[in-house]
Amino acid sequence: MSLDLLLKNARVVTETRVFEGWVGVQDGRIAQVGSGAEYPEAAQVIDLEGRHLLPGCIDVHVHFREPGMTRKEDFGTGSAAAAAGGVTCVFDMPNTVPPTDSAARLREKQALAEEKALVDFGLYGLLGEHNLDQLRPMAEAGMIGTKLFLGNTTGDNPCPSDGAVLEGFEILAELGLRCSIHAENSPILFWRQNRMKAAGRTDPLAHLAARTDVVAVEALNRAATLADWTGARIHIVHESCAASIPFIAFWKSRGCDITVETLPQYLYLDAESFAEPGGHLMRMNPPIRQKSHQEPLWRALLDGTIDFVATDHAPHAPEEKEGETIWDMACGFPGVQTSLTLMLQAVRAGRMTLPDIVRVMAGAPSRSFGLSDRKGAISPGMDADLVVVDMDREETLGADRMLSRGKVSLYEGWQVTGVPVMTFLRGHLVAENGVIMDETPRGRMVRPHMPPPAPRNTATTMQAVLSPGNVPWDTCPPG
Repeated sequence: MSLDLLLKNARVVTETRVFEGWVGVQDGRIAQVGSGAEYPEAAQVIDLEGRHLLPGCIDVHVHFREPGMTRKEDFGTGSAAAAAGGVTCVFDMPNTVPPTDSAARLREKQALAEEKALVDFGLYGLLGEHNLDQLRPMAEAGMIGTKLFLGNTTGDNPCPSDGAVLEGFEILAELGLRCSIHAENSPILFWRQNRMKAAGRTDPLAHLAARTDVVAVEALNRAATLADWTGARIHIVHESCAASIPFIAFWKSRGCDITVETLPQYLYLDAESFAEPGGHLMRMNPPIRQKSHQEPLWRALLDGTIDFVATDHAPHAPEEKEGETIWDMACGFPGVQTSLTLMLQAVRAGRMTLPDIVRVMAGAPSRSFGLSDRKGAISPGMDADLVVVDMDREETLGADRMLSRGKVSLYEGWQVTGVPVMTFLRGHLVAENGVIMDETPRGRMVRPHMPPPAPRNTATTMQAVLSPGNVPWDTCPPG
């Protein structure tokens, strides 16, 4: 049988090893993986000349802003940036206008994405106080999971009450889907922010002071407590705080199904730089913290306490990142195009290995969200989502190279060595050397195949106790 595509003379990277070999693709999937000088026949053969071949990255946290805010980004520009950066699957957040809070709106967003997306995508549904009745319909419509905003962000979706969160987790525990959580305590941060505004604090460090460490620690533990009680699967997004790490380890040791991501900006940028020219551009939620947080985050990522890397790709029009005071400046900035490049610098520095990169940018995300039967690895039967990396290529990062509509780079002028140079989606070459080679919108919506649900304390759920006379006396053992 002749293959559609053969990638030869590669250094194939898995989560456990790097070996010289080749990969054959047929009908959009990896058909064969081998080593040695004997190759199968193929209609197209690409000689990688010893460059590294990795599974395409999966970014579980992007904001492509469609519908309603396409002046900032849309699925076309956002997915182009992803492809140029070696990312072949993204999960888009629901805080759009209108929010993705019903099955109908999920299907509407799917249609918009399919018209433009150059990479595959998952769609989150919002978990809000007003739409608990939509969690099951959105699951049936194929959402990748839900997003819970315990802290404020773009779109100003209100934080649900703890009672609504508990009921939402009870429903999600039955469905088996994961809930991604923006874990910041809204009452604390708003209280502190308003107090500082009244006192005239308008400097960049005021944003960090409003969201001091306990804001993150409290929200993480509250969410994990409810998840542990209900059996819901949760994911903590954009973990920035070293003080959270012992608590993450604790909840994992209890058997709570919790996964955690951190972001390149928390690993490479620091609050000490806020006072420098352009430092105000770093405003985001949660904030970039002091340099002392970086080393604990790196260690937690390497030992698995933090599961993987995402980006919180959050573009705005460049003028929205400016303002009279820090409170007037939009929170967030693009990241999906530079994430792999930035993490490869850790390999160059000897901090990580290429198998580590595969784990934290492909394997672990795919396992956490029910995609490991299709994505996140180089093996027969998997989607042929692949990225070629040149570890010797030098580039200069900057806004002029970005394909995102939000032309703001926090890494302007950074010299890097080691970059993605080719990105394949199901065997189709989408991007090469930062340029889109095929503008055909081949992106498909991915649906999760999660393990069987494992709900807990089902006798005390809202659904159970709504029955007249139901008093679950024996649900909590003594002691």
